[in-house]
Amino acid sequence: MRGAGIVRVSWVTTALFTLTVVPAAVAGDALDGVALVTALVLFAVSIPVWGYALVKAAVRTTRGDDVLVASLFLVDGPVPKPVRWHLFGSLAVSVAVALATAVAEPFGVLVPMLPLGLIGLWGARHGAFPQRAEPNR
Repeated sequence: MRGAGIVRVSWVTTALFTLTVVPAAVAGDALDGVALVTALVLFAVSIPVWGYALVKAAVRTTRGDDVLVASLFLVDGPVPKPVRWHLFGSLAVSVAVALATAVAEPFGVLVPMLPLGLIGLWGARHGAFPQRAEPNR
């Protein structure tokens, strides 16, 4: 599977988030620090992931690919179904966990930015885009 490393990172970070935030939300103050640090680190990691994905997409655009935001984030275009299911599955789990634990651990709502950024990264690195049409002059 193309981009298997990106898919793996998405699931590993979602699992890490889940394994730290759920016990903290249930147990209370004893594990709040671990959940807080995990959420902030995962969000901090998402920032360069997003930056790299957007720069990579811009480079592909300058080389003639017609990269659209919809195509970049796997909503459009020829993407293998397993890749789409895994990346969007990881995002869905991350969002569900963040919403379920938001009252107890509010910084967790930042974490879904990482799986979303990884979707964009997969699209920028492995997505297939049509050639950009020449403008009519």
